[in-house]
Amino acid sequence: MADRRSLPVPDGLEGERLDAALSRLFGLSRTRAAELIASGDVLVDGAPAAKSDRVQGGAWLDVTLPPPPAAPTAVPEPIPGMTIVYEDDDIVVVNKPVGVAAHPTTGWTGPTVIGGLLGTGRRVATSGAAERQGIVHRLDANTTGAMVVAKSEHAYSHLKRAFKERTVEKRYHALVQGHPDPSRGTVDAPIDRHPFGDGRFAVVAGGKPSVTHYDTIEAFRAASLLDIKLETGRTHQIRVHMSALRHPCVGDMLYGADPTLAARLGVSRQWLHAVSLGFEHPATGEWVSFTTDYPADLAHALKVVGGES
Repeated sequence: MADRRSLPVPDGLEGERLDAALSRLFGLSRTRAAELIASGDVLVDGAPAAKSDRVQGGAWLDVTLPPPPAAPTAVPEPIPGMTIVYEDDDIVVVNKPVGVAAHPTTGWTGPTVIGGLLGTGRRVATSGAAERQGIVHRLDANTTGAMVVAKSEHAYSHLKRAFKERTVEKRYHALVQGHPDPSRGTVDAPIDRHPFGDGRFAVVAGGKPSVTHYDTIEAFRAASLLDIKLETGRTHQIRVHMSALRHPCVGDMLYGADPTLAARLGVSRQWLHAVSLGFEHPATGEWVSFTTDYPADLAHALKVVGGES
């Protein structure tokens, strides 16, 4: 059933393009907002408008939003290359391979961690939304490394709270272009969806607080290997913050990486790996930590860039 909304344009959006204003008001992409405008589902003060029209504060919007799509479900299937790092009755820690999402979404039809676990007969917690049961945090589909999934309901509640309260230690290694100066530092810059509404995120004034600590492990001629610790866990956080420093992850063309360097190193995705994960075990209360090795493509790229120095 369609969702009809009527509301005034907030003064803070005065002068914005209509498609941009709709994107911010309803969390739509600019493309989806433009489609709604073109189909006549958006009226401004009772009349149709163009996507490029500038809105006035207080103008009345009547918007008909389409019904949300049905939640996707995980397909149980073994995932080649997804190894179990640790498992007990409450948690399972996996080394997630490239090309695997944490859970199904409306925009992802490929393999998922949750589907891989179900495909090997494992149970997961039933708490949470149907499509992400047991999932307490995520890695991008093309970011590899350590992920923990809750198997018991108690573990799900405990780990969700731990991630929210930022008591989980998350460490990543990233091969970035060039040499950050200073070689050790902190990026404290808010992140939100990119104003272009094209699936990217960006440092945006008024975005969600986001803090990334980095330290150079080794500098090569064309790139630097960084150890990265996160205080927050925003979508694409490391990729956005490294790009904001003008040192994007090697191979991360979405955020401005040099395709020539990526090709030379044989990298077809961002060089970013979750090397370790530490947290208080939900059953024992003891601190536990788990590490994961680099996958073959990242290890190869590191060997090549090291040989160039």
